[in-house]
Amino acid sequence: MRGIGYYNGEIGFADEMKISMLDRCAYFGDGVYDFMLGSNGKLYEADRHLDRFYNSLKGIRIDFTMSREELRGESDKCIRGLGHDGMFKVYWQASRGTAARNHDFPEPAVKPDLMIMVDALKTIPLDKKISLITVDDIRFTMCNIKTLNLLPNVLVAQRGHEAGCKEVIQHRNGRVTECAHSNCLIVKDGKVRTAPLDNLILPGITRMNIKDTCLANGIPFVEEPFTVDDVFTADEVLVSSTSKFCVAVDKVDGKPVGGKAPEIVKLIQDSMLQKFMAETGKMPDFKA
Repeated sequence: MRGIGYYNGEIGFADEMKISMLDRCAYFGDGVYDFMLGSNGKLYEADRHLDRFYNSLKGIRIDFTMSREELRGESDKCIRGLGHDGMFKVYWQASRGTAARNHDFPEPAVKPDLMIMVDALKTIPLDKKISLITVDDIRFTMCNIKTLNLLPNVLVAQRGHEAGCKEVIQHRNGRVTECAHSNCLIVKDGKVRTAPLDNLILPGITRMNIKDTCLANGIPFVEEPFTVDDVFTADEVLVSSTSKFCVAVDKVDGKPVGGKAPEIVKLIQDSMLQKFMAETGKMPDFKA
C-alpha cells in the first residue's frame, strides 16, 4: 500500500509529491507538525491533536487561516484516498510559507504551506517491554512547541537504535525531560509521576489520556521533576506516545528496571485500548 500525500490542495502518492525549494520548511525548519492515528476511516483524539497543532502554530507566530473543520475535511480526503479500513497515521505540517530565503518573516506575508501525509500503520504489542538508554538532552528550550527542528531528536534516537533500544531517556543535568519522540513516566508507591508541562517537554496526547485514566481510577498523578536516579528505583518505567500508546520498560542502560506494579500498567494500557476502540470502532493493528 502506498501512502497518500497532500501539498496545498494537491493530492497524490506521497512518494511522488513535490514541494517548493523555497518553502521555509526546507531551509529553516520554519514550521510545526502533528501526528495522529485513526482506524476504520475515523480519526482518534482529533480534538486534542487539533488543539496542539493550532497552539504550536500560534507559538511560532504562523498565521494559519484554515479552520479546524477545513483541516479535518482535507485530511478526510487523504484518508479516503488511502482506501484502508485498518489503522492509519496522519501527519500534518504547516510552514510559514514559500518565499526567498531570508531569516526575517516574509514581507509582505505569504500564505502558509500545508502538507498532509496518510499511511497504514501497525503498533507494537502493549505487552512487549522495551529497553532504553539515558542521554543528555541537547535540544533547545521550546520543546513544548511541536516544531520541525528535530535534529537533536534524530541524533539521540540513532544512538538508541545503535544500542539496540527502541527509545532513549533524555535528561538535563540528571532531571528527566522526555524521550526522543515520546513522554516518560514512572510509577512509584502507587503514584504515576511525570515531568511538569513546561518548556522542556511536549504536552503529549497519550500523556493526557494517562492522566485522565489515573484520576478516574483514584491513582495519584504527580507532575513534578524527577531524576535519572528515580528511574532506576521506580516500580515501573513507562513510555507513552501516539504511535506506541503506553509500553513498559524492562531495562535502562542495560540494568533491569520496573516490573513491580504490573496492575497499574495493565489498567492504563487497557484504558488506552478501550478509548481507541470507542472512538474508531476497531482495536489497533499490532505488529506480529
